[in-house]
Amino acid sequence: MGDELTIRPLRAGDPAIIAAAMDAIGWNKPESQYVRYLAEQDAGERDILVATVDGRYVGYVTVRWVSPYFRTIPEIQDFNVLPSYRRRGIGSALMDAAEALVTTRYPVVGIGVGLYPDYGQAQRMYVRRGYLPDGRGLIYDGRQVPPMESIRNDDSATLMFTKELRAREDVSG
Repeated sequence: MGDELTIRPLRAGDPAIIAAAMDAIGWNKPESQYVRYLAEQDAGERDILVATVDGRYVGYVTVRWVSPYFRTIPEIQDFNVLPSYRRRGIGSALMDAAEALVTTRYPVVGIGVGLYPDYGQAQRMYVRRGYLPDGRGLIYDGRQVPPMESIRNDDSATLMFTKELRAREDVSG
């Protein structure tokens, strides 16, 4: 075999496997989150793309079709690659697959990124891929932070980006 990357939709047996992998690296992502994702995928609200290498889980990304933040465009959310599998092109392959999926229905996609150093690689990746800040400034827990307001720099503090995936005039409708 040897490093065969596969990207596929989330399946019924995946929630326990993904939650265990996340727990093993100290990330609090319970199985119930992935069970909910599976229900949302079945309802057409979200698509979850799972990456495996030689059949072993290594990462995932989700596309939320109705973003509570962007409202009129989908949002790529909850993008994760296990640390031991980073810098191998898996994250880029997941993003390529998510963008290709969005392109089938929308010309633009949104994404948010955290602000502390753990998100540094993602921040650089999104800019390299052509994502641009949406111009609304700092967002905390889905709301715009007014000037001079203090917030906690945690996973809820984000900068939101958008990317035009295809020219708007190419959209059939």
